[in-house]
Amino acid sequence: MQFKNIFKFHGGVHPNGNKSLSTSLPIGRLPIPKKLVLPLRQHVGRVAKLKVKPGDQVLKGQIIAEADGNVSASIHAPTSGKVLKISEEILPHPSGLPDFCITIEPDFKDTWIEKKPISWKKLDRTELIEALSQSGIVGLGGAVFPTHMKLRINQSQPINTLVINAAECEPFITCDDMLMRERADEIIQGALIAQTILGAKECVVGIENNKIEACEALKKAAQKTAIEIKVVPTVYPSGDAKRLIYLLMGIEVPKEKRSMDLGIQVFNVATVAAIYRYLELGEPSISRVVTITGAVKAPQNYEALFGTPLSELIIAAGGSPNKTKKFIMGGPMMGFDLPSIHVPVTKAMNCVIESSPELFPAPKPVMPCIRCARCADACPVNLQPQELYWFSKSSQLEKAKDYNLFDCIECGCCTYVCPSNIPLVQFYRYAKSEIIAQEKSKEAANTARERNEFRLARIEREKKERAERHAQKALGANEKQADDEKKSTIAAAMERVKQNQQENIKT
Repeated sequence: MQFKNIFKFHGGVHPNGNKSLSTSLPIGRLPIPKKLVLPLRQHVGRVAKLKVKPGDQVLKGQIIAEADGNVSASIHAPTSGKVLKISEEILPHPSGLPDFCITIEPDFKDTWIEKKPISWKKLDRTELIEALSQSGIVGLGGAVFPTHMKLRINQSQPINTLVINAAECEPFITCDDMLMRERADEIIQGALIAQTILGAKECVVGIENNKIEACEALKKAAQKTAIEIKVVPTVYPSGDAKRLIYLLMGIEVPKEKRSMDLGIQVFNVATVAAIYRYLELGEPSISRVVTITGAVKAPQNYEALFGTPLSELIIAAGGSPNKTKKFIMGGPMMGFDLPSIHVPVTKAMNCVIESSPELFPAPKPVMPCIRCARCADACPVNLQPQELYWFSKSSQLEKAKDYNLFDCIECGCCTYVCPSNIPLVQFYRYAKSEIIAQEKSKEAANTARERNEFRLARIEREKKERAERHAQKALGANEKQADDEKKSTIAAAMERVKQNQQENIKT
C-alpha cells in the first residue's frame, strides 16, 4: 500500500497483532456488579478529595470525590447505591500495593442524577474548561492526564493542529478499534468540540491500515467536516504521540519540549468521545470500553463501569479454560502483571490479557550481548540500547544519562528483537529508578544542608544581635554614669561657690 504524505520514523517492530481474537463480536455491556470499588488515585496529579462517607446514598453520575486543584480529576458514582466503606484496597498496579478506595453497594435501580447537557457553543474557552474540570475525563489511551488541562493553551503558542490518535498499535488491544466501528459519530463530534476549544486550524486522525472497518466508519462520520483521516502503516509503536506526530506531519518533537510547544495537541479517540458525551449528553466519565482477551474462552470488548471487579470481566468472557492466574493489564509490550483478578476496572484499564504458555512462552535463557545492533535498528527514538544496557548493568548511571537514558519510552522494541533474550527495558527502568532515587537523595541532602546553613546563619545573626544589644546597653550605662558624674561635679562646684559667697558675706 502507498501511504501519501506519511513520514516513516526510525525503527519499530511488527509483532503479531492477535487483534482478531476480540473483534468478531460487538461491544458488550456488563451487568451492574454486586459492589464497585473506586480508587481515589485513577489519574496523573493530585488525589481527588472525598465528598462522601460510609452510609451515604449516591446517585449515578454524582461526584463522590472532587478534583483537588488543576492537575486532578473528579470521581463519579458509576451507579446509584450506598457507600459501604472507604478503605485501602489492592489496585491494578505493578506494585500490588493498596490505596484508598470508595466501595459502593449498588441498589440496581441505576438512578441518574439530573443530567445537564452543556450549551458549549455559547460558552467561552475558560467557562468550557471549567465545566470539563468536573467531568472526571482523563486520557483514556493510557496516559490518564486530566483532559481539561490539555485543553488549556499558551497564548504565546496557539494550537494549530489537533491530532486524534486512533493508531492503537499494541498487540491484543482492540477497545479503540471497536469504539471507532460503533461510535464513530461520537468521536468525530468530540474531535470537533476539542478543536473548537483549542482554536486549532486543522484536525487530523491518524489510524493504522489494519483497522479497515474503523477507518471506513470514521471517514463516513467525517464526510461533512474538514477533519482529515490519514492512514499510517501498521508498525509498533506508531501509537506513541511523538511517533504519530512524525508519521502524520514529519515534525520531530525535541526531547526537552512537548507537542504543545510546537502548536500540536494529541487526544485519544476514547477521550474525545467522552468529551462529547459529557457536554452533549451531560454524562460524566463513569465507564470505559475494556478489551478482555488472550486465553479466555470468548475474547470480547465490554463497556465496564469503573470499579467493576476484573473477575466479572473474566466471567463475561467465558472464564479461564486453563485456570490461568496470570493476567496482563495493557499490551504485551508495555503492560504489566496484575496482582489479583479482584482488582477494579479503572480509567487506565484499556485491556486485560489472560496469559498462557501457548500465547506467552516462558522466557528463554539470557545470553551474553553479541553487539549485533538489532536493538539500535529497532529503537524508534534513535538511542543506542546496547550502550545503555552496559551502563545500566554496571551502574554507570552518569554515562547512561549522557546517552539519553530518559529519552527511552520503554516501548520494548529492543527487548523484542534481541537474539540474546536480554530484558533490556528492565535494565533501563532500574537505571532510571536509581537515578531518580539519587537525585531525590541529593535534593534532600541539599535541602538539609541549606537548612543547616540557614540555622547556623540565624544563630550567628542572633549572637551578633545580642552582642550589639549588650554593647548598646553598656554604652548607655557608661553615658548615664558619665552624665551623673558631670552633674555631681557641677553640683559640687556650685556648692563651693555658694560657700565662698557665704564666707565673703560674713567677712
